[in-house]
Amino acid sequence: MSDMITADLVDLDLSADTKEAAARALAERMVALGRVTDLEGFLADVAAREAQMPTGLDGGIGIPHCRSEHVTEPTLAFGRSTAGIDFGAADGPADLIFLIAAPAGADDAHLTILSSLARQLMNAEFTAALRSAGDAAGAAALIRGEEPAPADDPTEETGDTGDTGAVSAAASAEAAPGSTGEDPDGPERPFRIVAVTSCPTGIAHTYMAAESLENAGREAGVDLVVETQGSAGFTRLDPAVIAAADGVIFAHDVPVRDKDRFAGKATVDTGVKAAINRPAELIGEVRGKAARGEVTSASPGATPVERGGESGEGYGTKLRKWLMSGVSYMVPFVAAGGLLIALGFAIGGYEINKAPSVMDHFVWTQADSWGALLFQIGGVAFAFLVPVLAGYIAYGMADRPGLVPGFVGGSIALTINAGFLGGLAAGLISGAVVLAIQRVPIPKALRGIMPVVVIPLISAAVVGFLMFVVIGKPIASAQEGMTDWLNGLSGANAILLGALLGLMMCFDLGGPVNKVAYTFATAGIAVASPSDSAMKIMAAVMAAGMVPPLAMALATTVRGRLFNAAERENGKAAWVLGASFISEGAIPFAAADPLRVIPSSMVGGAVTGALSMAFGATLRAPHGGIFVVPLIGNPLLYLVAIAAGVCVTTALVIVLKGLRKPVPGAAAQGPEGTDPSAPAEGAKRPVAA
Repeated sequence: MSDMITADLVDLDLSADTKEAAARALAERMVALGRVTDLEGFLADVAAREAQMPTGLDGGIGIPHCRSEHVTEPTLAFGRSTAGIDFGAADGPADLIFLIAAPAGADDAHLTILSSLARQLMNAEFTAALRSAGDAAGAAALIRGEEPAPADDPTEETGDTGDTGAVSAAASAEAAPGSTGEDPDGPERPFRIVAVTSCPTGIAHTYMAAESLENAGREAGVDLVVETQGSAGFTRLDPAVIAAADGVIFAHDVPVRDKDRFAGKATVDTGVKAAINRPAELIGEVRGKAARGEVTSASPGATPVERGGESGEGYGTKLRKWLMSGVSYMVPFVAAGGLLIALGFAIGGYEINKAPSVMDHFVWTQADSWGALLFQIGGVAFAFLVPVLAGYIAYGMADRPGLVPGFVGGSIALTINAGFLGGLAAGLISGAVVLAIQRVPIPKALRGIMPVVVIPLISAAVVGFLMFVVIGKPIASAQEGMTDWLNGLSGANAILLGALLGLMMCFDLGGPVNKVAYTFATAGIAVASPSDSAMKIMAAVMAAGMVPPLAMALATTVRGRLFNAAERENGKAAWVLGASFISEGAIPFAAADPLRVIPSSMVGGAVTGALSMAFGATLRAPHGGIFVVPLIGNPLLYLVAIAAGVCVTTALVIVLKGLRKPVPGAAAQGPEGTDPSAPAEGAKRPVAA
């Protein structure tokens, strides 16, 4: 980390009052040193990452971070705020802010910075030293590890490693079952625990949980080794270490990879934040289970998707998560295959689907040959759509054992022409079959071959039988009926469908409802020769999805005084995001003012979807936004439909925001007053403007 942070990248008097302003202030220091080439582009990448999941951590810490093409080298900037800045942590605002920037392709460097920093942040002495640092150079040296953090509390015991983040937790461990000084295995052999930590991003919480567990283990006199399953991959624990362990702690919010390695041990299965906040309790719990002889079978516990992460979560919510798991893995195949097919048509003409295989006939100097090549590569990519959908629905339900029957069932769905509906059914059936097999008591001698031989064999056979013999034909008939219905849509029915799809695309801006509409559209064009109706639906869906970010960008341009400074900056990025068909570009506006932004977006999206269908615009590409207009049928009218929806949403947002009245006694000069930088007299500073 020595070359990633210097004194010039430290601000000990950070005056920003919002996370956007804090990121800007720290990013400007990176720009001044030539480590960021485009300030606005970089901040847009930071905001996009923040929109996915808040980066605030308990203990007054904020870690905004991103990978960006505007970063020249991995860089870390640090700011200290007196007032505190809200980064979404449960315990309140952050006063220690770390902005981490990495080049777009520097995954390893990015994760190394974050994991190293996350571990340091679990050390109470380290964070206390940063809060008391008197100069920027000293703070930078502390972060680089060149200066030891001074001990602020002389009453704390010394002589250990200095990892005091779990001192209070360790104190509670002394009262927990099995965590007293009297180790059941005797003083010659400490109690041994192996742990696995993993979080959705595989960056900060994964390593903070590991550090917290290791600290608490040292305090409790336990031999504890952690396997961190982060985004950059993981190094498996030595099988001998696992074999010698007395217990296992799984602290995870995503599936633990190769979980069966830990079978036959006393096991505690929990979320990653539990390991950060109460590690000693987990150690005490696993020791208690070991003392009582409670061990797991070959497939311990449920997958995190099955557990749902929340107590009392219904099967409707779990079903949505399973389906979204499959869709999220399928979408890249849709985008790549669809764009390749569309480019093939653009280069080689609409008869390119009848071209012979490029293995038999390819002429380097002929455009038709290149068009055929792109078309045939795209066709191969499209052939994976249904198997990937089914396989990863099953994976969401039953973890890795669900992949084999899921892919087999999805391939059968293609074979029997059951299509997209068949893939959904195959995925759900495969996951259910694997979960049922895993619940059958298995002799210990057979556990080793269960995940490799028995489960794939039985589950694939059962799913294949059901798809071929029992449910395949009815699903294929339903798929054919739906296709015929779509092909028969015309006039008012088509316009109503376009309006409905537009409403769905703008309801949650990239969320589950948006994805349902998008998946419905892409399923229709996921064939070599899609119908005219399917291409109209795809065009309507993409047009509607472009409306919210473009409308927010336009609104911040024509009536900027209705928006705060951070939103006006987000508006600049929203132009590009909207033009690229990235609906998520409107999320910052919707999150700040949902009651005005979301309904306005839905109305504009419905108008665009209906007009697109009425104009008969068609689209073969599943993504690309304004950049695939040459591949659109009736492109001028298509752009008119988008412009109409954008204008409608912009007008509604401006009107609804303008209706907000100042508090009684304020001057009647508009809701925000004449000064765009000042709130109305007597009113609190607007959050969503």
